[in-house]
Amino acid sequence: MSVDRETREKAFRGISVRLARHYLEKLGGTAVDDGRVEADAWTASLSAETVGVGPTLELTEVTVVFDGDPEALDALVEQFSQKAMRAGG
Repeated sequence: MSVDRETREKAFRGISVRLARHYLEKLGGTAVDDGRVEADAWTASLSAETVGVGPTLELTEVTVVFDGDPEALDALVEQFSQKAMRAGG
């Protein structure tokens, strides 16, 4: 029996990799290393870069690549996005 997997990538501004990792752990994952969190039905890879917003402002932008069971990702991405939007604005 094959298991369907899906990959989704989203960027979030104004949060840190540390905070993103914490949110993913609260949503059922376990940190494997600084850049990856795993759970039974999904894996999330984290990376960050500084991006310019206007002529003088810079923010951290964390990119999360979610991979796993499509149904699990539906709930995970929505819940994570809500947490990240509250934190990052």
